[in-house]
Amino acid sequence: MEKIAIISDIHGNVPALEAVLADIHGRNITRIFCLGDIVGKGPSSDLAVDLVKKHCEEVVMGNWDEFIGRPSEIAVVQWHRELLGQDRLNYLNSLPFSIEFWMSGKFIRLFHASPRSLNERVQPWDDYEQRLSLFLSSGLCKEPIMADIAGYGDVHNAYLQHLDGRTLLNVGSVGNPLDLTQASYLVMEGRYQDRAMAPLNLQFVRVPYDIELAVQQAQESHMPDLEPYIKELRTAEYRGKGVDH
Repeated sequence: MEKIAIISDIHGNVPALEAVLADIHGRNITRIFCLGDIVGKGPSSDLAVDLVKKHCEEVVMGNWDEFIGRPSEIAVVQWHRELLGQDRLNYLNSLPFSIEFWMSGKFIRLFHASPRSLNERVQPWDDYEQRLSLFLSSGLCKEPIMADIAGYGDVHNAYLQHLDGRTLLNVGSVGNPLDLTQASYLVMEGRYQDRAMAPLNLQFVRVPYDIELAVQQAQESHMPDLEPYIKELRTAEYRGKGVDH
């Protein structure tokens, strides 16, 4: 049996990421996958990229990674791009769309938002057929087969549901959770790269971190959209419609 830690949606919040990495390493887990949105919203996109590159074996692209990775006249994008520098931007632009593998006889597909798009938002309370469609493949995926387990990030709400005999899960957010004011990640335990049926365990982990340190770092950075970011960190309440996760 092998354990994989799956993280997502760090959004430049280094205190949260460091707390999660410490918890993962304290559990002697060495394989870490990241489901994107390393950058944006928070003050330390540059350091977050460096830590993800150092500690994560596989990383997929998130909508913010794509958004910040492309030149733009938007002030928020320009601020983060200047902070990141060209080498980190090149890294973001090189990230793949999905992670796909077998574990304990189950075909697992991990992506940022949906198997079709980086920007298609699916919440745990959305229409049943819409949630069921997250098991499908698309031209962006590696294998043209349905997933037994589909996992994603993007919505910053950790959950697990069983739909038509398949398992849908969201690992939540490390740096910008919108359900509890604690960092979230998932531990998957089973026989990695094995198509034979075997036990498989999924464990959600919530990690407290120094929110006020994250707030202080944001204030000292003079980052854009400061107050909405601080409110989300302190309350886990979404800043409102029309604003991307």
